[in-house]
Amino acid sequence: MCMSKRFYLMLTMVLVVTLFVSACGNSQTQNSQPAQQSSSQGTGSKESLKLGMVGPLTGNTATYGTSVKNGVEIAVDEFNNNGGYNGQNVELVAEDSRGDQTEASNATRKLIEQDKVFAIVGAVLSSETLTAAPIANDAGIPMISPSATAPGVPEVGPYIFRNCIADNVQAVQMAEYAAKELGLKRFAVMYTNNDYGLALKNAFTDTAKTLGEVVGVEAYMDGDNDFRAQLSKLKQQNPDALYIGGYYTEAAKIAQQAKQQGLDNVVLLGGDGFYSPQLVELGGDAVEGAVFTAGFFSGDPAEPVQKFVSAYKAKFNAEPDMFAAQAYDAANIVLNALKKAGPDSKAIREEMAATKDFPGITGVTSFDEQGDAVKQVLILKVVDGKFTKLR
Repeated sequence: MCMSKRFYLMLTMVLVVTLFVSACGNSQTQNSQPAQQSSSQGTGSKESLKLGMVGPLTGNTATYGTSVKNGVEIAVDEFNNNGGYNGQNVELVAEDSRGDQTEASNATRKLIEQDKVFAIVGAVLSSETLTAAPIANDAGIPMISPSATAPGVPEVGPYIFRNCIADNVQAVQMAEYAAKELGLKRFAVMYTNNDYGLALKNAFTDTAKTLGEVVGVEAYMDGDNDFRAQLSKLKQQNPDALYIGGYYTEAAKIAQQAKQQGLDNVVLLGGDGFYSPQLVELGGDAVEGAVFTAGFFSGDPAEPVQKFVSAYKAKFNAEPDMFAAQAYDAANIVLNALKKAGPDSKAIREEMAATKDFPGITGVTSFDEQGDAVKQVLILKVVDGKFTKLR
């Protein structure tokens, strides 16, 4: 009996101690979780809002994509330095399309599905934009291209915009300027066989035929190096102008080979694909006197333009081109919509669609009912190895 009492007494003490330790342990565990949450909330840190960018950062057209990325970077830097959105910074997530339609589609899906971007600046080339845009539109993510000039880009859907002049608009104005202001009448045409080149070629030839004569049309492919066969055919037609619907890489080579074949007196004409310092670096004397359409001129003395030029040179040690400037404006249009509407893609789309007379460095910009930019076309010329403004 005495053993029993002793046993029960010891058992009772063990149970009491066990319950006490357990209670203390539970109390510490319960108190530790709120402390962690409080610490996280107390820092005031907020996750960055992600803005996507798609374009060729490597490959033959990398200069365009790099310029676009750089222009967006400056816009994002300025936005964050001015407080961001309610203290939240915007993070730029750039994806390399390599100028390839499939890569552009994959990059767009990644930005939407994995990175959860609220909008996308891009794509850069017309062909890759026409492939990527339906993906963004179907996902309800606003996409604004700073440079995809092919007809039909904004018509993809209500979430697709562009901040540049359409190919048909710039090609028509180039043909009119060449005929009426430069007095040219016999036009030869070469074009890259993609959406961009076809659109330029069609619009230019249709207009030139009403103002003079189109004496020959020849196609080539991006990446081609030998244009002697096409130029030989065109030389036989005795043109006084050669319009190239393509990018600076091939245009510089065509100009050099045209000069080698004796087409010295032919005026070289082009679209906004000419607007890169690489045109002069690659083409040298052969591109002297070339006349082309553009949406930006870095020599404009306007204060906002020169502020951007200075910021670009300071950050990248280079002169900004049209692609960088149009991307800067495109990003600012998106960020302006974010500031007004908050990080909701549908609300941002509505704000972008309502854009009217936005004071960008590429001109005052509005969007028509389809999301196409309404702005002025500039005409530039290569003089002494530098770009100058004709109109």
